[in-house]
Amino acid sequence: MKTFKKTFKINAEPSDVYAAITNPFTIELWSGYPAKMNTEPESEFSLWEGDITGKNLEFVQDKKVVQEWFFGDQVEKSIVTITISPDRENSVVTVEQSNIPDDEFNDIAEGWREYYIGAIINFFNPNF
Repeated sequence: MKTFKKTFKINAEPSDVYAAITNPFTIELWSGYPAKMNTEPESEFSLWEGDITGKNLEFVQDKKVVQEWFFGDQVEKSIVTITISPDRENSVVTVEQSNIPDDEFNDIAEGWREYYIGAIINFFNPNF
């Protein structure tokens, strides 16, 4: 099992970044897919037509999201913690995901950089 941890800078206020992670309508705007998401602890979520599923564990408005991501019948829970901090008019976002199966690590790391946080960065920084 491996852990992924990376910090990103996003050109948006923490409240906007938080909405991009927790609001199903905003998630659909940057991901291109309908999302099942709400901010009730113990609720289940689904992104990218079920490619990512799990359970929401904790929310701190505009600051933090903690989720459990499901990997089949994996015994050890893969926990994702996303922290959001203000940095002038931007946000610093740190993603940490624990207990990633070794054979899934490269795809998960690329997914965070390119398709999840990368898509949110592009959403707030369109190249017009």
